[in-house]
Amino acid sequence: MDTTPEPPQPRSQPSARPPEPEPERPEGSEPSAPSAPSEGAEQQQPDRPEHPPRPDYDPPPAHAPRAPWGDGVRFAFGTLTVLPVRGTRWDREAAHAGMLCAPLAGLAVGLCAAAVGGVLLFLGGGPLLAAVATAAIPAVLTRGLHLDGLADTADGLGSGKPAEDALRIMKRSDIGPFGVITLLFVLLGQVAALAELYGQDWAHGAVGAAVAGVAARCALTLAARVGVPAARPEGLGAAVAGSVPWRSAGVVAAVTVVGCAVAAVPFGPYAVVLNAFAALAALAAAELLLHHCHRRLGGVTGDVFGALAETAATTALVILTFG
Repeated sequence: MDTTPEPPQPRSQPSARPPEPEPERPEGSEPSAPSAPSEGAEQQQPDRPEHPPRPDYDPPPAHAPRAPWGDGVRFAFGTLTVLPVRGTRWDREAAHAGMLCAPLAGLAVGLCAAAVGGVLLFLGGGPLLAAVATAAIPAVLTRGLHLDGLADTADGLGSGKPAEDALRIMKRSDIGPFGVITLLFVLLGQVAALAELYGQDWAHGAVGAAVAGVAARCALTLAARVGVPAARPEGLGAAVAGSVPWRSAGVVAAVTVVGCAVAAVPFGPYAVVLNAFAALAALAAAELLLHHCHRRLGGVTGDVFGALAETAATTALVILTFG
C-alpha cells in the first residue's frame, strides 16, 4: 500500500513542469529524446533575431498631454474670478494651461475696474471716489480671496513661528493684527495711487488698473512654475504648484511686460518705459515675497498666491505714479 502511491507522485511532478528539466538535459546530451527538440530549437533560433518580438503595450508618449487653451481659459477665470465660466476640467493639465492664461483673467478684472471708475468720473464723481471704486472691483470679482490671502500670509509670516505653526495660523478664519495692518496700508496705497492717476485723466487711471491686474496675475503664473513646491498637500496651491515649466513662465512674463508697455504708447515714450518698469517691478516684488515664503513656509499655498497678487498690483500702481 505504501509503495503504490509513491511512484505516481514523482511522475506527475515532471509532467506538470516540463520546461524545467528540458533545458538542463541538453548539457549532458546523452538521452536521445531531448536532442530532437534541441535541434528544432536550433532551427528556430536564426529566425528570431530577424523578427524580434514586439511589446504587447504601446510606449508612453514623449510629452504629457496638454489641455486645450479653451479649458485653460475657463480654469483661469473659474479659479481667479467669480465671472460665470463653466469649467470642464480641473486636472493637472488644465491647471498648467490655466496658469498660463492667468494674465488674461487679470486683464478682464482690470478693465472692469477701469470701466466702473470711468462711469463715476463721467457722472461727476471725483478722482478719489473713482479710485475707491476701482480698488473695490477686484475684491468683488475675486470674493476678496486675494485680500484674505494677503492678510493670512501677513499673520503667518509676522508670527515668527516655525512653518507648521505659521501654516496653522494662516488656515484660521480670523485675522490677526499683522493682517489688519497689512490690509490697511495696501488698500490705502492702491487708492492713493489710483487717485493720482485719475487726477491726470481717465485714460491714465484705466491703463493703471489694467496694468495692475495683468501684473498681479502674471505673478501667479511665475509662482506656479516648476521648482516651487506646495506647502500643503491640499488646496489651490497644491493644485497648481509646479504646473508651469520655466520657459513657459518666462514667455508669459515677457509678453506681459511688452503688453503693459504697448498700452502706454498713446501717452508718449516716457510712459512706455514707465509702464514696462512698473510691470517688471511688480513681478520682482512678488518674487521677493515668494522667495521669503518658500524659505519660511516650505512652499506656496492659496493664501500666498493671494498675497503675491496684491503685492504685485500695489507695486505696479505705486510705480506708475512716478510719472
